[in-house]
Amino acid sequence: MTPEILLEFWFAEGPDTARPVWFRRDDAFDAALRENCGALRPAPGWADTPHGALALCLALDQLPRNLNRGSSAAFARDAEARAVARQAVLARRFDLALTPTQRVFLYLPFEHAEVMADQDLSVALFEGLRDHPRHAAPGGSIDYAWRHRSVIERFGRFPHRNAVLGRTGTAAELAYLSQPGAGF
Repeated sequence: MTPEILLEFWFAEGPDTARPVWFRRDDAFDAALRENCGALRPAPGWADTPHGALALCLALDQLPRNLNRGSSAAFARDAEARAVARQAVLARRFDLALTPTQRVFLYLPFEHAEVMADQDLSVALFEGLRDHPRHAAPGGSIDYAWRHRSVIERFGRFPHRNAVLGRTGTAAELAYLSQPGAGF
């Protein structure tokens, strides 16, 4: 499979058009993703171009979350995704060759990290999208970056992952999770 196949599927409505199915559970989308991209095996060289690095980040960060919901496998490739994103964004500035919506998927590996330094980087990168109304709007990408950072600042980890990762929640985490809208 080529990076283009994954990018065509993921950005089916256009490279700068957000799709609601990206950030909510949608069994039909997950099934289509599994059918179209489930056998995806990134090849050497994907990380050498802006669109290849984007596809590789999707394959390591987003696909596992969709295809392995409710299991630890959803997060198993997070470190790899961050390494690809770090090289693509910090070393090569590939993000600048992408649309603002595509950039989101190079920045998400940092937002998904349970490390404060990566959360700070996530917020800084997402803040760079401030000139793009959809990303700067309440409930947009920048808002979510700050919300993720806040959870890591408060707990040092994402409490909503505790069960699938076999971690015991603290009293403060359990109280947080009992609130409407807690977790991601």
